[in-house]
Amino acid sequence: MNYLIEMQKRILPELVSVVEKRYHILYTIYYNQPIGRRMLSSITGMTERVIRDEVNILKEQDLVSISAEGMRVTKDGEAVLESLRGFIHDLKGLPELEELLQQKLGVKNIVIVPGDVDKNHLLLNEMGKRAAGILADMLHDDLIIAVAGGSAVAAMSDVLLIDREYKNLTVVPARGGLGREVEFQANTITATLSKKLNANYRFLHIPDDISADTLKVLLNEQGIKEVIEFVKKADILIYGIGRADIMASRRHLNNEIKRFLQDSGAVAETMGYYFNINGEIVYTAGTISLNIDEMLKVPHKLAISGGTSKGEAILASCRVIPPENLVIDEGAAQKIIELINSP
Repeated sequence: MNYLIEMQKRILPELVSVVEKRYHILYTIYYNQPIGRRMLSSITGMTERVIRDEVNILKEQDLVSISAEGMRVTKDGEAVLESLRGFIHDLKGLPELEELLQQKLGVKNIVIVPGDVDKNHLLLNEMGKRAAGILADMLHDDLIIAVAGGSAVAAMSDVLLIDREYKNLTVVPARGGLGREVEFQANTITATLSKKLNANYRFLHIPDDISADTLKVLLNEQGIKEVIEFVKKADILIYGIGRADIMASRRHLNNEIKRFLQDSGAVAETMGYYFNINGEIVYTAGTISLNIDEMLKVPHKLAISGGTSKGEAILASCRVIPPENLVIDEGAAQKIIELINSP
């Protein structure tokens, strides 16, 4: 850990909690502006009295402004917010935790965002921002980018900013649609990314939770076959990692299969595959996506997932499909370490 930060922590042990609290308030205002004090209190879980006192301090420093509409982060506040990201990351010892997990999971690059998305859903925006930075660094001409659905991948596509143009980019969905939340489906994310990258794109206009017999028929359709060929040639695969029980419900799997997954110890779902904690495949859903061997061959894989509740899922998925880049939060990271160290 940075020597100066370590000294600050020893002299001012309350430093971590104070900085974290004000950082939490700042980015909550930023992602919800304009916002009132009562709503800010509800989202952060802090009392209105604490919010009033802290906001007054931030206002005195010209980091937030207050109007009849609500509170907003000022330009100075945005600059401070950006600087605090790195400071808090180091303050909480996350660089050392990232290095430890990289060794334990065999993942080349792991980025840990401070906090726990289970307790603060706004952290998805922070995770998306870090994932977007990783994707931006991977971009060059002549690429095929395959994207799966999910809220974490959607957050990445929403905040992606590119300051140059690339030639011959193609974005394709890595799987069909799932559930009723259109904004989190692979086709929607494909549309968002292709627009921001000024790239070519293809869609898969089919649901992801279909029977095996229907799947066989659809795979013979020329349009679908062409998209699948693009997916199989992907240079970059971007996907989320889900809990087995939650994904089984979203896929409308019947109760018999759900019981089988529970009895088999399934904890993770990635691209239609269900894994136990050891990374062993226990069930495969009928889905239009890459198989395990094809996923392993994709040159660059970026996985995004967070929350203490997903610790088991992330560990299981990484044991069988280790991505090149993994963006998680502190809650998931601590849970993974706990699982690895448990007898």
